[in-house]
Amino acid sequence: MFKSIGRFGLPSVAFGAAVLSMTGPALAHHSFAMFDFKQNVSLDGTIKDFQWTNPHSWIVVTVADASGKTTDWQVEGGSPNGLGRQGWKRNSLKAGEKAVVVIHPLKDGTTGGCLVSASVGGVQIGDPRDPS
Repeated sequence: MFKSIGRFGLPSVAFGAAVLSMTGPALAHHSFAMFDFKQNVSLDGTIKDFQWTNPHSWIVVTVADASGKTTDWQVEGGSPNGLGRQGWKRNSLKAGEKAVVVIHPLKDGTTGGCLVSASVGGVQIGDPRDPS
């Protein structure tokens, strides 16, 4: 019955099926549907962490509200390769630095978003309009 599978047999077919079953989650992780691209929110705060990692970089910005209560915002950026083409470097943001980070917020209202741009001391980091 399984002779038509070829010389590698059933284990190879099972392995191939297992690999193909994992491609859905891999592609799904790249969805940006959770962000509200119709809005920009400006976060004026202090950089807590900047992770220059694949597949996406991350910025944690600590922002104080009018009463002084602080909240950490999780900001998802592009890949180091993509950000690098826009002029970013692994040390573009440093912990403790004051920065303004502009994001597309999460649709569910939680404290997070997708990176639009960032500036330190009024100087823009990279060029977000440069798609190269």
